[in-house]
Amino acid sequence: MTTNESKKLADGDQCRVVGGTHAGKSGTVRDINTSKTGHITITVEQKNGVRFKTLGKNVVVLADGKV
Repeated sequence: MTTNESKKLADGDQCRVVGGTHAGKSGTVRDINTSKTGHITITVEQKNGVRFKTLGKNVVVLADGKV
């Protein structure tokens, strides 16, 4: 999945996970961290309140805000 336009992650954005262990899940970005090695990790909160962590490279920010 490639797009011509990219959007930076921000707290409160709606996103969908497209890779990794949590592929197919979606929710709201709640916490963004950059590790010492430069990898971006985020916490995603689903509608039902469940939270999980994933790498920023595995998510796509939804432009329309719909999950």
